[in-house]
Amino acid sequence: MENNDIYELIECMTALIRSEERKRCTELGLQAVHFQVLNYLSRCNKYSNTPASLANFLGMTRGTVSQSLIILEKKGLISKTVDEKDRRVIHLQLSSAGQEILKQARPSELFSNASEILHSAAIAESSDVSVFQQALTALQKANQSQSFGVCKTCKNFSSKEGQHFCTLTEEFLSDADSVQICQEHLPV
Repeated sequence: MENNDIYELIECMTALIRSEERKRCTELGLQAVHFQVLNYLSRCNKYSNTPASLANFLGMTRGTVSQSLIILEKKGLISKTVDEKDRRVIHLQLSSAGQEILKQARPSELFSNASEILHSAAIAESSDVSVFQQALTALQKANQSQSFGVCKTCKNFSSKEGQHFCTLTEEFLSDADSVQICQEHLPV
């Protein structure tokens, strides 16, 4: 398969996903960027739930992200807390209302139906995620962007005293943090 064919396939998949997201967001009174913010916050760990990390992940200016955060906070979909160690750092969290609207906005049905079609055609194997993960990693490297990978797949992820541990921050990690994305991720 040629590079252009791969590009076209990914582009078509992305357009289909974004179209479904826009439709659902419109029904819920959200803009697509609001969905992207909520989705990111549902997946990031404690090192990556800041406005700066969010802007970096979305590839948007801090000003654009700031405006979206103001709207989402007014709607009660997110909350902000000041970091206990560094009062200059703000951490973002989804509220229960934010989690609920995110569930409604995600095109889960689209993926469930597509997965069923793949499995019934005996096309899909357990390596489906691996193929997409490898493609994403290659695109991130080609773009020289941060990987924002899952914490437990990072070079800095280890264990200490029987607990998850980050060798970069020299802090223990919760089970939840270890399976969420991190801006400091270094692929193994």
